[in-house]
Amino acid sequence: MRVLYYDCFSGISGDMNLAAMIGLGVEPDFVRSELSHLKLDREFTLTVRTAARKGISGTQVEVVCEKNPAHDHPHRSLSHIRDLISESTLSPAVKKTSLAIFERLARAEGAVHNMPPEEVHFHEVGAVDAIVDIVGAAIACHALGVEAVWCSPIELGGGFVKCAHGILPVPAPATVELLSGIPTTRGAVPFETTTPTGAAILATLVDQFIATPAFKVTRTAYGVGHRDHDIPNVLRVQLVEVTEKPLPIKEACLLQCNIDDMTGELLGVALERLMAEGAMDVHFTPIVMKKGRPATNLSLLCSPHDAARFQRLLFIHTTTNGVKTIPIEKCALTTSFEQLQTPMGPITMKHSWLDGAILRSKPELDEVRAMADREGLPVRKVLDVIERSRSS
Repeated sequence: MRVLYYDCFSGISGDMNLAAMIGLGVEPDFVRSELSHLKLDREFTLTVRTAARKGISGTQVEVVCEKNPAHDHPHRSLSHIRDLISESTLSPAVKKTSLAIFERLARAEGAVHNMPPEEVHFHEVGAVDAIVDIVGAAIACHALGVEAVWCSPIELGGGFVKCAHGILPVPAPATVELLSGIPTTRGAVPFETTTPTGAAILATLVDQFIATPAFKVTRTAYGVGHRDHDIPNVLRVQLVEVTEKPLPIKEACLLQCNIDDMTGELLGVALERLMAEGAMDVHFTPIVMKKGRPATNLSLLCSPHDAARFQRLLFIHTTTNGVKTIPIEKCALTTSFEQLQTPMGPITMKHSWLDGAILRSKPELDEVRAMADREGLPVRKVLDVIERSRSS
């Protein structure tokens, strides 16, 4: 599998990303030609040069905005940008990716300023250079023809940054919103290393965030930033080959507590309530606590965003006085559902997929039990009928 890997040890900005893509082999003239479909040629010039930071040589891009007032639109809204891209002659794939990045950025800005995305008054985001950076990112990513995009944890920097809204902390609020749930690091330098535009590009393009990937590197390039830090202000990107497609990994939290003063009936009620609240899984394990007391270990799996809510629910619905919270990774097969016609009527089959093929299938048990009750048959007999229907 051909993969594009982002190594964001010094963060990412829109211009650094475009420079890195050109360094990987996307021709500058091709990027300029594709950008001309936006019909904004009179508003900017795209310059590409070789530059270096801390001895690391790479590609640097600068979007030079023309000062012609007749073509100066620094505050384009999301609807204006959407029309600009939709009415262009860019390819459908590039349009879709570009719009996805802009709309993600608008949702983040809207969340920060407590307004609908359509009402966000863009400043930096609506400027020509941001349009070039984002549409250029879509053009370059599709031109590389990769099958997946991976990324390391993203360095965000520190300190404060000046923008259209004033002096803001680093990471900027929009960047925090865009990278919620995504692995990041902070404080490598007292400056902003990841901009909202760069964060929006990664949040949209990346399929998997992974710190220690296993792959064979075929090409490496560096996108050089415009600030000189204590660490190299460069974005490293690599084209890599992966022999085995990784299984999907999701971040999760395992919540555990030990209970020795609830009956089995009350524990059963608690399990039902916790599952009804949206827990991924809840299970009990019999244990022996201090002084030889028999007890129950309750384990609950949830998303990191729900951990605090389920901690409170455990205190409310059980007698525990303490909850352990353990961040984990969950690997799960993709599932799908399909209606199977049988002599006894339709039944829902749950398929589990691995590497693009169905690994195994099974009927939904609640439907099997209902069918058995309706037909007056043992569940095993109904399962036999379903299996024969699958084989025929």
